[in-house]
Amino acid sequence: MKKVILENGIKIIYKSIPGSITSFTIGVEAGANAETEKELGLAHVVEHMVFKGTKTKTEKEINKLCDEVFGFHNAMTNYPYVVYYGTCLSEDFASAFQIYSDIIINPAFRQEGYKEEIQVIIEELKEWSEDLSQHCEDLLFFNAFSERRIKHLIIGRESILRSFTIEDIKGFYNRLYTPNNTVISVVTSLAYEEVIKQIEEIFGSWREMGKSFDEDYNTSEISEVIEKNPGGRDIEKSKEKHTKPLYENPTEDTYFEKSSNLSGAKIQYIFPIQHLTVEEVTLLRVFNEAFGEGTSCLLYDEIRTNRGLVYDISGKIKNEKGIKLYTITLGTSKENVELAVSLINEKLSEIGETKGLFTEEKVRSLVKSQKLKRTLNLEKSIVMAMNLVVYEIMYNSCETLLQEFDFEVLPKEEEILRVAKKVLINPAIQIIMAK
Repeated sequence: MKKVILENGIKIIYKSIPGSITSFTIGVEAGANAETEKELGLAHVVEHMVFKGTKTKTEKEINKLCDEVFGFHNAMTNYPYVVYYGTCLSEDFASAFQIYSDIIINPAFRQEGYKEEIQVIIEELKEWSEDLSQHCEDLLFFNAFSERRIKHLIIGRESILRSFTIEDIKGFYNRLYTPNNTVISVVTSLAYEEVIKQIEEIFGSWREMGKSFDEDYNTSEISEVIEKNPGGRDIEKSKEKHTKPLYENPTEDTYFEKSSNLSGAKIQYIFPIQHLTVEEVTLLRVFNEAFGEGTSCLLYDEIRTNRGLVYDISGKIKNEKGIKLYTITLGTSKENVELAVSLINEKLSEIGETKGLFTEEKVRSLVKSQKLKRTLNLEKSIVMAMNLVVYEIMYNSCETLLQEFDFEVLPKEEEILRVAKKVLINPAIQIIMAK
């Protein structure tokens, strides 16, 4: 794997793999975290609008060209970033990359079709709320946080979406779609020199940071800076006072909602992990392999296998910038909610007394399992391409994706449990039950 930075600040990651297909991702640190109070959902709207046409192509022409060269392509907005990604035959890489580059570098942002696209997003918002597991998490974030951006949906609210103008779209694009906010990855069998040349020819002369989409359109700079605290750990802060703070601890409480769309119950726990170092997050992943992942983990074994209370239960680490939470999610019947919560709380309280679970042999097995899962996940070149970009944007280290579990010395039980005990306290809990 190779990484190069162009003169204008764009980072390019090249990963060589055998085969006849090429996957690439263009990522921009222009997600929902960067929105102001009046811009909730704007990052996602911009993602939609770049596909509506460029200075030389209509939306229909873009769609036709994409169908001709891509086997798969899409875009996604998260809280920290937006990614544009696709897979094509290697022989079509130049054409495919040109299409997506044009979309990102030369969006037209025309008034024509704008209201219709906002309506499309509103329909997407309605579908979003129909996913009960997603709704449980969204509701928990809304109830547990007071200031953070994740209190509100990435996609925004209908009233705010309808208030946006084309000038709002241009303003957000201007201040965030800049070279030094952009990372490009290519996973391919094509030669490194060929790939870099093609990217540099297109993106090398892309606008300088701060240059407006329209020459006479003024924008305010909103960016994030990284400061070092006395201990050396990175602390992310918002430079612009009107943006939402990246982090606050959730309010410890249990929140209830009754739903007519549910026959059973959905439950989610969240614990903040923004205070963990990079090394501690890795140790938490090792812990979670034993506690919350797979059919032999402690939670699954006790609550499903032994008690038969749930179909599925799992722990998950969401370490994206602006999210950084450990979650436990499950579904059960209305009658079993109290018992399921009691058993989870019991397992959480036992962590402090745990001894002998993380033997050297067990830790070696857990690390091996984490490596295997990640390797399998990255077998698809499009997944590899996207994750390389995401890791570079979030951690400034795409290398971590491939090297995170390469321990020189296996972690010891006390190190793993110290991190677990540091995290698994004072949860916020959301319960949605049938009426």
